[in-house]
Amino acid sequence: MYRTEPSSLFRTDAPLAVPHGAGCGCALHSRRLFTGLLAGGALGAALPALAQQGQANLDEGVRRDVGKESKFTKLVPAEQVEQAAAQQYAQMLKQAQQQRALAPETHPQLQRLRYISQRLIPHALPWNARAKQWRWEVNLLGSKDLNAFCMPGGKIAFYYGILAQLQLTDDEVATIMGHEIAHALREHARERMGKTAATRIGASLLSSLLGLGSAGDAALNMGGQLLTLKFSREDESEADIVGMELAARGGYDPGAGVTLWQKMMAVNKGAPPQFMSTHPAGDTRIKDIQDKLPKVAPIQARATRPDRQFGPPAKAAAP
Repeated sequence: MYRTEPSSLFRTDAPLAVPHGAGCGCALHSRRLFTGLLAGGALGAALPALAQQGQANLDEGVRRDVGKESKFTKLVPAEQVEQAAAQQYAQMLKQAQQQRALAPETHPQLQRLRYISQRLIPHALPWNARAKQWRWEVNLLGSKDLNAFCMPGGKIAFYYGILAQLQLTDDEVATIMGHEIAHALREHARERMGKTAATRIGASLLSSLLGLGSAGDAALNMGGQLLTLKFSREDESEADIVGMELAARGGYDPGAGVTLWQKMMAVNKGAPPQFMSTHPAGDTRIKDIQDKLPKVAPIQARATRPDRQFGPPAKAAAP
């Protein structure tokens, strides 16, 4: 385990610019954000075997907490959603790099995030067969905000602030990462977009989303929606159990969500950070995690433990 100060060339408190209006209440500003293409060697070799195992990998207790695919999900093509997410993600990374707020390949905390992701991602296929062809990316963005996300298609990002301010353990990082990956695997963004198209926007936009209109306009509309979507409580609860399962299979403690939420509540004096503003708060949140533990703790007991341990960034000295 080690701690290290960030490189002087990497800004950890940059006022990150995003391609939409300042002060907006979008998901990016109110919930989550780091990046680099995962090496395809060991991960690529593991995916076919996991694909063959399929749903047999999933314990019955976990499956019972996960709903069936929504009919709204099929209203929007997965390929278009993933393409729009990739374009939006690339744009955010480019802007972060211009502000020296994109962690370099050698940054210890970025290496930490990628190591943890490589332990979780091979267990994604039983939840979504499309994950086999996703171009997974993991990046670290220099901002003091408490933020992290996984966009459709496996585009993962963390803010430096959530690692430093909460002094996250590896188990807590795996908890957050597993939860965000679960949103992508269960295609919650695609479902939300389908519901929006079907109930609010009307047939003309729905036609464009389905490829019957301008493909360029469709991608633009999707990119904007990906930054403004808010998940339902049902989505969040589902992401919790799937995320805990992913963390447990990776060898991390699925009960780390308890200490994670205690830290989140403490940092804002009882109010949850915007990162998880749609979740149940405080004691309710912690009790929900504890209730799910009996279903996933045996999974971790059978898993191979991580062969590397890391630590959070060094705390800034008091002025």
